[in-house]
Amino acid sequence: MYSETEDLVRDLAANAESVCRAYLPAGRREGSYWIVGDLQNNPGRSLFVRLAGPAFGPGAAGKFTDGATGEHGDLLDIIRERTGISRFPDLLAEARAHLGRPQPVLPDAPMPRKAKAPGGTPAAAARLFAASLPVAGTLAETYLRSRGITQGGASSVLRFHPKCWHRDEGQTKSVPRPALIAAVTDVAGVCQGVHRTWLAPDGQGKAAVETQRRAMGHLLGNAVKLTPHEDILVVGEGIETMLSLFEAAPGLPVWAALSSGHLGAVLLPEGLQRLYIAIDRDQAGSQAAERLSARASEVGIDCHVLEPQLGDFNDDLRANGVAALRQHLAGQIGLEDRQRLLV
Repeated sequence: MYSETEDLVRDLAANAESVCRAYLPAGRREGSYWIVGDLQNNPGRSLFVRLAGPAFGPGAAGKFTDGATGEHGDLLDIIRERTGISRFPDLLAEARAHLGRPQPVLPDAPMPRKAKAPGGTPAAAARLFAASLPVAGTLAETYLRSRGITQGGASSVLRFHPKCWHRDEGQTKSVPRPALIAAVTDVAGVCQGVHRTWLAPDGQGKAAVETQRRAMGHLLGNAVKLTPHEDILVVGEGIETMLSLFEAAPGLPVWAALSSGHLGAVLLPEGLQRLYIAIDRDQAGSQAAERLSARASEVGIDCHVLEPQLGDFNDDLRANGVAALRQHLAGQIGLEDRQRLLV
């Protein structure tokens, strides 16, 4: 007897690497396995997902085991954990969406009117990110290099979409344009939104449109976590700004909050000892830094502010170069962190 659930599990297993790249992007492929730290998408080597093997039974593709906790399951379990979906029908709908399958219509149900898919939900954001490509070799890499950034392709939260729909205010028709896509994740590492930067056709700058950037999903408190963190973290506003810091000091763990309003509201991870806030040189950036510093101090986190010489740290990078930016940062990083971070 046909079971759609079994069919979906089999189809997910046949596309196991795609599922892992979408829902466990902090991991990587090694041979026939996808290896990551845990189901929360932390970096590491504890959780193994089998990418090849029979459809069912011992050694089946899509099965995972966490060597540290003993947890095990299949790709549906991974999708449930990473999305937070609790209702089984919604979980199947998410799996269908990832596989590009149409959603079923009940035989006796009236045909629904064609409506636009919701564009601002975390699920929609996760689907857009999953449909995007790695940055390396794309117009997104060209764009980042035009901003003086060569390390952007190393971040698993940055992707490229060749035809991301765009519409300015007052326009009635959306137009597909190339875009840099960034995942916005919560404290558990679950994708809650995406940030889109539409690019020029040659990648040498942003698209010549009125609205060049737009975010979707749940953003407040979350961030674009460009690199893993430990007990030290650097948080700032823009993606290019924070990638510029990483360019000059690859030892810096950096997050982008996307705006001054969101910078002041970022939820800080547990175990953080020191926080560096990279501000833009404007009043909004200074006020956001004050709000975040106050919150950090309340929970005993040592807090420092990093200031650019020009408008922001990407301006500094492009105007003065990597060496000058590194030297400027060295004068602001605490002595206890300078050797560790400015490697």
